[in-house]
Amino acid sequence: MNQKLFIGGEWVEPDGGHYPVVNPASEEVVGLAPEASRAQVYEAAAAAREAFASWSRTKPEERAAILDRAADLMARDAGANTLLARAETGATTGTARGMQVAVGAARFRRYARGAMEPVEQALPPQINEAGPMGKAGVFGAVAVRRPVGVVTCITSYNNPWANPAGKIAPALAMGNTVLVKPAPQDPLSVYAMTRALEEAGVPPGVVNVVTGSSVEAGQAAVDSPDVDMVSFTGSTAVGQAIGEVCGRSLKRQLMELGGKGAALVLDDADLDSAVMGIGTTFAFYSGQICTAPTRVLAQRGIYERLIEKLTGHLAFMKVGDPAEKGTIVGPVISAAHRDRVESYVELGRKEGARVVVGGERPDFAKGFYVAPTLLADCTNEMRVVREEIFGPVVVVVPFDDEEEGVALANDSDYGLIDYVWSGDVARAFRIAARLRAGGVGVNTIGRNMEAPFGGFKKSGVGRDVGSYALHAYSELQAVVWPG
Repeated sequence: MNQKLFIGGEWVEPDGGHYPVVNPASEEVVGLAPEASRAQVYEAAAAAREAFASWSRTKPEERAAILDRAADLMARDAGANTLLARAETGATTGTARGMQVAVGAARFRRYARGAMEPVEQALPPQINEAGPMGKAGVFGAVAVRRPVGVVTCITSYNNPWANPAGKIAPALAMGNTVLVKPAPQDPLSVYAMTRALEEAGVPPGVVNVVTGSSVEAGQAAVDSPDVDMVSFTGSTAVGQAIGEVCGRSLKRQLMELGGKGAALVLDDADLDSAVMGIGTTFAFYSGQICTAPTRVLAQRGIYERLIEKLTGHLAFMKVGDPAEKGTIVGPVISAAHRDRVESYVELGRKEGARVVVGGERPDFAKGFYVAPTLLADCTNEMRVVREEIFGPVVVVVPFDDEEEGVALANDSDYGLIDYVWSGDVARAFRIAARLRAGGVGVNTIGRNMEAPFGGFKKSGVGRDVGSYALHAYSELQAVVWPG
């Protein structure tokens, strides 16, 4: 079936024909995605602009009901949605079901509740003396969150359910309308999400979805004069380019960009816990995740033991077909990305890193597989330590004392999520306070889904998740009156 664009509540034939979406495990075509023209992207933004007037005035209960119904429909079709996500992304069945589709539906459920959260915050009254501003009096004030307007949501390829849901659902809950531009590698899941929203009764123009394999559609979704805000998840380089365009017309931005998560493992740490956490770099999305603890900083007292335990852990990492039971590491998203990851491993060798495990291409006839790789004896000056590889590659850098560990962790362009493993929780919290990162995991890689999410430095601008996403997709308006 040839997928159509979704513009103004209608399924529309694309001006540019279609392009194939390829299964990273089998290299077979999953489906054909539409190529939107620049004019069609502008048309989608205009449809969102037209729909904004009425949608922004709907009752919160009405918005909540639509989001709740959409979550029900996503859950109803969870089986088919899981198969589609697995085919598009190469994620294992468990990851596609539990981390992609289920989280996507859960986020719609969360923001159905979010639509009902109070948007007003009463402020203390202020007593004003008589003067140029008028008579003496007591002035009341309230800060009210209002929708921003039309929000362009540009989503990442590593999670085509959770990532779009984390943008679309809170934006709609706050009364915004959206123009969604999914990642070109796996957009079919986002169209499945769109069909659930359509069936749930979302009014025409409130949600619009356009795709394209080139940069044209994304550029149009950013520079359209009808767009008020851009929410982007992806690489820092693309985020910087989007930021420049937004800056010229002062569009609001929410940017979730690259990461190179530092995992400080101190000499009093529970090494088994640390290894389990670091091992998720290989297990989740084959390392294609910006929050992964890819940059391990190991205190010298436990350095060799940690490498030994990580090596043992890797022995149980079955690489293979994500559809097969027991597979932990599936393929990366494309042949081009596989080549990029492999070039980084080769660069690490040339820079003097020791390849402890991996470094070779798994022997499969088809699929974009990369062997989980552990690089030891690294220094912070190496490019493999400084740059985001976005694959199943972990680098290990030794350090002597706490001061050096903190300095190494902060010596990075990135600052998304760092991690600290220590048997002394007070020590871990003390270190966490000094880390220049938007989040810090203390003895865990787990997340609290109500906690603010976003980065310092080149890892992004703004915060979302939980109620913070409702704040991100709103503007504050002050209303003042005489008492």
